[in-house]
Amino acid sequence: MQVELLNRKRWKTRVELANAIFEYLEIFHNRQRRHSSLGMHTPIEYETINRNRQTYC
Repeated sequence: MQVELLNRKRWKTRVELANAIFEYLEIFHNRQRRHSSLGMHTPIEYETINRNRQTYC
């Protein structure tokens, strides 16, 4: 987060910074970033793969 968000811009207020951190975590990190615990898939990819496996079993 330090490199991908905080070092790229300066915010005028703490509220702007808090909103940017929230968006980064909720939009990018939790949904789009690949997670090693999910086999290097995004959460959406992982859910799709597992949903397809359950359909075929």
